[in-house]
Amino acid sequence: MPRPPSMDHSMNSTRASALDVEGSAGLDAHLDNFAVNDFAWKDVHVGSVKKGKPNSIIAHVDGVAKAGELMAIMGPSGSGKTTLLNVLAHRTGSKALEVNGALNVNGTPLSTSRFQAISSYVEQEDALIGSLTVRETLDFAARLSLPSSVSHSEKSRLVEELLLSFGLRDQANTLVGTPIRKGISGGQKRRLSIASQLITGPKILFLDEPTSGLDSTASFEVIKFLKKIVQQHKLIVIASIHQPSTATFDLFDKLLLLSAGQLCYFGPVISVRRHMEARGSPIPLYMNPAEFLLDLTSSDFADNSSEATANIARLHSDWQNSAAAHALASSMPPSPAEKPNSTPLQEAQVHASFFAIVLALLHRSFIKSYRDVVAYGIRFAMYIGLAIMMGTVWLRLPETQSSIGPFTNAIFFGSAFMSFMAVAYVPAFLEDRATFIKERANGLYGATAFMISNFLIGIPYLFLISLIFSIITYWLNNFRPSASGFFTWVMWLFLDLLAGESLVVLMSSLFPNFVIALALTAFANGLWMSVGGFLVSPNILNVFWRYVFHYIDYQSYVFQGMMVNEFAHRTYSCGEGCHCMYDTPLAAQCRIDGKGVLAQYGYEEGKTGEWVGILLAILVVYRLLGWLVTHLRST
Repeated sequence: MPRPPSMDHSMNSTRASALDVEGSAGLDAHLDNFAVNDFAWKDVHVGSVKKGKPNSIIAHVDGVAKAGELMAIMGPSGSGKTTLLNVLAHRTGSKALEVNGALNVNGTPLSTSRFQAISSYVEQEDALIGSLTVRETLDFAARLSLPSSVSHSEKSRLVEELLLSFGLRDQANTLVGTPIRKGISGGQKRRLSIASQLITGPKILFLDEPTSGLDSTASFEVIKFLKKIVQQHKLIVIASIHQPSTATFDLFDKLLLLSAGQLCYFGPVISVRRHMEARGSPIPLYMNPAEFLLDLTSSDFADNSSEATANIARLHSDWQNSAAAHALASSMPPSPAEKPNSTPLQEAQVHASFFAIVLALLHRSFIKSYRDVVAYGIRFAMYIGLAIMMGTVWLRLPETQSSIGPFTNAIFFGSAFMSFMAVAYVPAFLEDRATFIKERANGLYGATAFMISNFLIGIPYLFLISLIFSIITYWLNNFRPSASGFFTWVMWLFLDLLAGESLVVLMSSLFPNFVIALALTAFANGLWMSVGGFLVSPNILNVFWRYVFHYIDYQSYVFQGMMVNEFAHRTYSCGEGCHCMYDTPLAAQCRIDGKGVLAQYGYEEGKTGEWVGILLAILVVYRLLGWLVTHLRST
């Protein structure tokens, strides 16, 4: 892989701004409507109830960040860094937390939706799609976020300038990387994550541990570049950071130091030495100041917990009584009540249209589907292997009564196990869902667009799987030899797979954990197999299982449809001695009418349309419930 150009070279060689596209009226308006001068938070308190007692997580924290500043939130593990970052970013989704305080942009409080229009959030883990290239990642970010007033050529120009500015031009056509295919480095992924958020033109950017997993050199380069972007475009960047090197620490303009949820320092990084010296804890000259501050504010490894608690209390008290704390209070931007003539930020169309978003999601999913073997490649191989096994186990069954049982068994196996193997879709859906959660949190699109695109992209692949599986098995097993019989079989198998995948979507939406979703989907399929009508005939199935589960079991309708397709138009020889297993009108001819087999199960002809309708209804219910769960969890 070619070595990327240095950050300095990339910045110096950029003739046009990565965020300002000259002549792009739509994009200029998109940025100008959200001019942000300062972002202030006052008396922010976060609490919860633990074992029946109130528990303080963040205790009355103040602060202000101005345009062009890069601010670090720092503290030992468990100090509340990420909680505070999420509160400032309007991302407190937990109902168990009680959040109080004022968050003002230009002295004005904003709703969550309006705040999301001017801000972006970069997760600690790079939620990038590994099967996309670097350029495609930025291209889809532009298509999902920028309004329709920004032309395709302007979006392309913006993408190219971001590639150049972030030192990623040489890696533009390199895959991000999957567990199977190696891609760009960790530092390049962090830069790409930040670039994909900057493409929306945010005025406030939140970063959760932007240097996590990077060595000191890569961390320095990422923060160094970020500071240039901040200063050039007058952005506000707030980043939680754990233990930066001295060089990286000195790049930040401001520091917010937490310990056990309490504010121990807020102000310029260059002033923290003077503050600590004034309270009697000078930072050693040749020691990393970040490391010293973390040691000072940590209580996890203290020999005496009461002394550690007292030390944190002293740190907090010293800060409250310091001149810097009083200066902060006096420098806080006025609130709306104190600023009656303030002009609120205007609303603006900041995202693409719903139709454009669905098309972009479909295009992105299509690229992923053929590049990432986990999405459909492994499933194709699995189903082909299953088809070969089924075709050769039930090889060329003769048209005799001894084959009626094996034919029925093959129908059950082909329908039930094809549906059961849909559990292989669980990891791919959970990966797509993780990407959606990240993009939804940044206000790009909602559950409706995600669910529609997810359903549509699966249709051609599931049909192809059904067709290939049927081509291998149908003729090898010697099912009813006719074109209508074959394509009816394909139809039932296709509907079976659609319903099976819809069940996966529902279970994975309810329980977005791989092991739990896999277990519950497998359990549900086991239930459907048990009450579907093959293992126990519907005529004798226990009343509870029949009326509670049998009629909502999509596998039962597939099995019925396949049984009617095979037996309604076929007869079987009774064999030597003419001892027919089924008493049908053809017994005198030493043959069995397949309708007699259907009668044993209580299945009737002429209900194909009804069964297809019920199957489609079950499929729609699964998808709607999956959408509802996803929508409620993302609001």
